[in-house]
Amino acid sequence: MTQKNRIESGGQIDRSQTHSFTFDGKSYQGHPGDTLASALLANGVRLMGRSFKYHRPRGPLTAGSEEPNALVELRDGARQEPNTRATTTELFDGLVAKSQNRLGSLKFDLLSINDRLSNFLTAGFYYKTFMWPAAFWEKLYEPVIRHAAGLGSLSLKDDPDVYDKGFLHCDLLIIGAGPAGLAAALTAGRAGCDVILADEDFRMGGRLNSETFSLGDASGADWAKAVLAELESLPNVRVMARTTVIGAFDHGIYGAVERVSDHMHTPDTGKPRQILWRIYTKRTVLAAGATERPIAFENNDRPGIMLASALRSYTNRFSVTADNCVAIFTNNDDGHRTAADLHAKGIKIAAVVDVRSDAPRNYDYEVLEGQVVDTKGRLGLTFAEVKLANGTMRTLECGALGVSGGWNPNVHLTCHQRGRPIWNEALSAFVPGDHRPADMTVAGAASGEMSTAGALQSGVQAAQDALDLND
Repeated sequence: MTQKNRIESGGQIDRSQTHSFTFDGKSYQGHPGDTLASALLANGVRLMGRSFKYHRPRGPLTAGSEEPNALVELRDGARQEPNTRATTTELFDGLVAKSQNRLGSLKFDLLSINDRLSNFLTAGFYYKTFMWPAAFWEKLYEPVIRHAAGLGSLSLKDDPDVYDKGFLHCDLLIIGAGPAGLAAALTAGRAGCDVILADEDFRMGGRLNSETFSLGDASGADWAKAVLAELESLPNVRVMARTTVIGAFDHGIYGAVERVSDHMHTPDTGKPRQILWRIYTKRTVLAAGATERPIAFENNDRPGIMLASALRSYTNRFSVTADNCVAIFTNNDDGHRTAADLHAKGIKIAAVVDVRSDAPRNYDYEVLEGQVVDTKGRLGLTFAEVKLANGTMRTLECGALGVSGGWNPNVHLTCHQRGRPIWNEALSAFVPGDHRPADMTVAGAASGEMSTAGALQSGVQAAQDALDLND
């Protein structure tokens, strides 16, 4: 079976093996190292769901855990799991996935009529309309509304899997295994400290896996791989992939969920599916990175419209393009990085639309000063409408649009004990404030340091400060 949007070479997938999976009953193929979203995109599938209320077509917006759109049901029978992000679901052979929140097929969702009637289905519509007669609410109105609303469904069968809990202790907990987290772990690990390095992804390295620049004589991804190999060889370092830190509690206690067997068809005998860890640590380094911001415009939710960084991740990490013709809409240089990386892979760039008058120019593709104001396409993007700086309109034919509005540091865990972020005018984003969980140090993009060199330096410094390694 041909994966029409799979780039011929590169990426961090294992092309020597093939995984077969189904989505809405149709068979597809992918490779180890794919997510469900990247494998579907490789097979030309952009439409992966419907929106909650109006049932508008939805495809992936991101390539990570911040995904709001590509929510699917995994597995079947007693192991059915609703509302799972396709962008973080690790592909395995025999995976069964289904779209959700639809009536009829995904392409011909009967409840998409709500989108046509959106002017009448305003906020509070249900409560204002279905008040009379009161006796109809429980017998008629509520069952119909509940059937139409909601997202995934439960099988209501007993879960056959087992779940465990455990306790871990360390000198330093590092949350996030991007450049800052890896630098901090390497510094503390070489110093002999007991270190736990936790990251939610199944492939550690953060944005290093999605970029093409080098660190020294190696690519960013290869550098991360070498650092992880050294960390795993150290007896005082515990490397925990597929592990999400979910809370910062009093007295240096953190909660974390490790997905032990979610990437398997069924858990190995005697193995739990997930483990809830209670981690006791003396100090913590938060290196959770940053999330790219979208830009608002009319119909900016069509399948094919993604964050520019996500397009770059799919191209560089998964060797997938969302379409063979891509446009970029940006207000910063990061959007141009995406265009350059995609162009280098042979993907046609319809144009880069930049709101700035002093935007960098590239003679390999057109750069327009202006802004995207609307899009077209029923089940996926087909055209982007651009208003140029001189007031004229321009229509770009494209199947994918990457949007880059800057970056927001991931400050969530700094706020778990009444911490309040502060506004950074230069970044147009919130950064961690002085009040955060005790003994927590923030490094890398999570602290507002957006360069790779700065992230590496801040990671080393955070480890030294946390464990007084300067003494």
